Amino acid sequence: LPLLLLLGPALGQGLGQTRFICTSVPLDGDVCAASALGTGSAEELKGTVLQLRETVLQQKETIMNQKETIRELTAKLGRCESQSVLELPGEGKGRKGFSKNTMGDLSRPAAAETLSQLGQTLQSLKTRLENLEARYITGWGGGEAPKGRKGGPAGAHRPRAPAGQKDNRPPDRFQLTFPLRTNYMYAKVKKSLPEMYAFSICMWIKSSASPGMGTPFSYAVPGQANELVLIEWGNNPMEILINDKVAKLPFAINDGKWHHICVTWTTRDGVWEAYQDGTQTGNGENLAPYHPIKPQGVLVLGQEQDTLGGGFDATQAFVGELAHFNVWDRKLSPGEVYGLATCSSKALAGNVIAWAEANIDIYGGATKWTFEACRQLN
Repeated sequence: LPLLLLLGPALGQGLGQTRFICTSVPLDGDVCAASALGTGSAEELKGTVLQLRETVLQQKETIMNQKETIRELTAKLGRCESQSVLELPGEGKGRKGFSKNTMGDLSRPAAAETLSQLGQTLQSLKTRLENLEARYITGWGGGEAPKGRKGGPAGAHRPRAPAGQKDNRPPDRFQLTFPLRTNYMYAKVKKSLPEMYAFSICMWIKSSASPGMGTPFSYAVPGQANELVLIEWGNNPMEILINDKVAKLPFAINDGKWHHICVTWTTRDGVWEAYQDGTQTGNGENLAPYHPIKPQGVLVLGQEQDTLGGGFDATQAFVGELAHFNVWDRKLSPGEVYGLATCSSKALAGNVIAWAEANIDIYGGATKWTFEACRQLN
């Protein structure tokens, strides 16, 4: 029987252009002498065979490279999936060995937990947008303009009230929302703190972030990034830092509900007091005694500063909502604190920093909404 010689183009060519030609060759004939098309020479056939061999070798090399890539990606995926939660570094800020990040580094949450938190955040934002749309349709919710998203540092954009209707919302009836743990969402107070030998800092705060709600505010001055910081990170309790000195505050507030907190301090003996929802929950002394708060710094809401006005770390970012951040250069009385926590009409605004939209610049996609906690209490 004759031997059938099957020839085709190089394997790398498209199948749509492939032609296969069968040529009968006698059993005692020379295969190389046969022509695939009846007109070719042995040299042409040898060239075709060599081309086929080269193509096969190239494809084998490509397959080997692809296998190596697959193995590398599989190994990386395995490491990501099996990554365990890292142990937190020692407590406090400014520990030795952390040159850039003065707080140390926290482990990232597992992928599933991250997706879950992102889903909850998106659902919360969707609900708020739906509520705002409903208020807009029904007449701005009693004369109040719905709050919009901010795109730059000039202030939150707010739709204008309909013609003939006045937007009479008080300048302090707003809250800041930091929905995600990032290193770019923050607000900056336009003015610095003066030199202070005593202070009271109060605010409304709402968060359910875990582990730790992050940094509600940080004040940095040249040469000292931790001049005045409030932070809750990892599994540590909330801490107040003054000139890198730390006091642990007995707050229990990361339950997703609005809470009013105040911290007072005097440089004399470093005496401090902590109030939650109008009631004193703790006090102490020797917190940076006889160290006045330095002026000419940068006051940031929502991020911890490792450098003056920057050096943010997402693991230390605040996640939640914040409102009525006020600063006084004196120690408030228990009665004054209680009036703030109960939304008394006689409650004072900070004489150093007063909560007002004109005093705040927002960056990175943080948003402003109408503050409702006091309305719920009254």
